Amino acid sequence: MIALLYLWAITGRRLGLLEEVKSQYPDNIVVSAFDVTTDNNQVQIQSLIEKLNGLDLLIYNAGYGDPSENLIPQTEEQTTLTNVNGFVQIVTYAFNYFVRQGHRHITLTSSLNALRGNSRTPAYSASKAYMSNYAEGLTIKAYKLKKDIAITDIKPGFIDTQMAKGNKKIWVAPVYKAARQIIKAVEKKKRVVYITGRWWLVTQIIRWLPFSIYKHIA
Repeated sequence: MIALLYLWAITGRRLGLLEEVKSQYPDNIVVSAFDVTTDNNQVQIQSLIEKLNGLDLLIYNAGYGDPSENLIPQTEEQTTLTNVNGFVQIVTYAFNYFVRQGHRHITLTSSLNALRGNSRTPAYSASKAYMSNYAEGLTIKAYKLKKDIAITDIKPGFIDTQMAKGNKKIWVAPVYKAARQIIKAVEKKKRVVYITGRWWLVTQIIRWLPFSIYKHIA
């Protein structure tokens, strides 16, 4: 068992799973079950900050993105509510908190799909691009405010979890390997990191691929 040296808060919609994690580290974890698409996110975060007696690192890892090849309205709306509305409510609250505090760190999980549009997941790729651009904007804002606030944008490829969807998955990373690279990036307060690192080269190719070619594969 890994010893936790700090007090952490974990959130999610399913209280039972949160309590299961807490049972392994009862003295180091605070749990709060809420849905970022429906609940008052800023009240929830403030409540957690009070329970933690402060905040040093916020990790926004909530995400949704089922394939929507037939452009299913419910899928598009749910994706946007989670990846844009919930994200911006929580991250803006944390950023302003850190501005008053003068320093600390926000980490978010965007995606390789943030680079360009995708016909199979239009809302997902657009919402992840929103997250990445927002992260860059906050980094610049912190610089201009002369505040030591780091913003880390995690861009994962396929990881061997139930969330990994798609018929043609390549370079699927084991959970332990992906987690190790993410932890290292957070500790170093990197601006952007690709998980795993080999995806960086692929994304550069995709970024500069002419639309006349890209439209056939996206």
